[in-house]
Amino acid sequence: MNALKNLWFMLALAITIPTTALAADKPTMPQINITDIKQTVVQMSLQDGITREDAIQALMSRAAEINLKFVARQEVSKELQARGLKTPYLDIFQFCNPEDARKMIMHDPIYAAYMPCRIAMVEDKNGKLWLMMLNLDMLINSQMLPAELTEIAIRVNQAMLDVMVAGATGEF
Repeated sequence: MNALKNLWFMLALAITIPTTALAADKPTMPQINITDIKQTVVQMSLQDGITREDAIQALMSRAAEINLKFVARQEVSKELQARGLKTPYLDIFQFCNPEDARKMIMHDPIYAAYMPCRIAMVEDKNGKLWLMMLNLDMLINSQMLPAELTEIAIRVNQAMLDVMVAGATGEF
């Protein structure tokens, strides 16, 4: 049954075959609609008065407080500026709970694609800073996870949201 669910999940990510490409005597493939990309991401703006440095300090502090291991930081805009490219601010923070990661991949290695958990700090066209992460609700609500893994996904999702809120508000 899980193989069938995984197949449908993969189909949902695939590009729809144009019906004009199919022979007239063959049945047409079912149409697959991919969810609006904005629904796959949680976006949270920084509260007025919270600086980039305040947000970084708060999110890192909150992650450490709840034992969410900080595993990497990609200062993308800094690297691009070093190459002489003007770019809006972009910084990506990566976190992981190794025990949870182990349980997820032991169930199905495909979940490694969600790891490590990332929070990006991005500057929009108006200069406003946003924190963004994958919306794990789509995975949680997919019915693809057994109950014990759903509990892990909910816990990880809540921890990441806690870290985002700390960063957005500057509170830790």
